[in-house]
Amino acid sequence: MAEPKPKRRRSATKSAADQSSEWQEEVEQLSFNEARTALELAMAKLQSSDLEVEEMATLYRRAEAYANRCSAVLESVEQDVIQWDNPSA
Repeated sequence: MAEPKPKRRRSATKSAADQSSEWQEEVEQLSFNEARTALELAMAKLQSSDLEVEEMATLYRRAEAYANRCSAVLESVEQDVIQWDNPSA
C-alpha cells in the first residue's frame, strides 16, 4: 500500500502577498496611539534582538508602515486644525 503524499504547506497558508495586503489594511485602521505603540515595540525588538536577516527585514517594513500611519494621522489632524482656523478657505 502506497503512503499518502504529504500535503503542501503552501496550499494551507495564504500567499505572502495576501498576508501583506491584509496586514497593510489593518495598519491603515490603527489609531495614532496604536500605531505609535506598535512602532515602539518593533523598534525595541529591532534594537535588542538577534534576528535573522529575513525577520529583521520584515520587522523593519512593519515599523516603517507604523511610522507612515503615525505621519498620516498627524497630517490629517493638521489639516483639520487648519480648516478650523480658517473656515472660509
